[in-house]
Amino acid sequence: MKEESKLLKLIFAGVMAAMVYVVTLFRFPLLGSKVHFANAVCLLSGMLLGPVWGGTAAGLGSALYDAFGGGYDVLNVLITFVSKFAMAWICGALMRKAGYEKAGIVRIVTACVVGALSYVALYMFKSLLMYGWAGMTSRFPASIINAGAAIVAAPIFYHALVPALKAAGIMKRLREE
Repeated sequence: MKEESKLLKLIFAGVMAAMVYVVTLFRFPLLGSKVHFANAVCLLSGMLLGPVWGGTAAGLGSALYDAFGGGYDVLNVLITFVSKFAMAWICGALMRKAGYEKAGIVRIVTACVVGALSYVALYMFKSLLMYGWAGMTSRFPASIINAGAAIVAAPIFYHALVPALKAAGIMKRLREE
């Protein structure tokens, strides 16, 4: 990978991490949890940057929010990093496997569904371990709503951004290995 492409990926990952952080600020309580569009931006990170860079951006943005805005302890921050990283990594890996340029709407939505549901599974496992069955079941409805919103919003965001990124020559450089 060219040095310029590495720098561009690093900058873009930083921007995506910041977007995840900021979007997480705009949330509202629902059924024992909070609903927001941060998961959509995490999926978008995976789709645009690929598994590793996208996962890092998603995990970092979410973990920073938990550390500084959410008031969580170190263990919760690490769990958040791993679970959000996994969501974006899975989404990005499925996009890469299809070939980014060849990924049609079915592949894009499938990548988002699998990524979002993997996060729900990880979050439910964490909730079960930390809060028991009652805590897990109280968080499930909002988690499914967040997943649904992310599955709808991320492909829309992706299709809105990609033409501009292609026209600017950024997408090609983000795809360089």
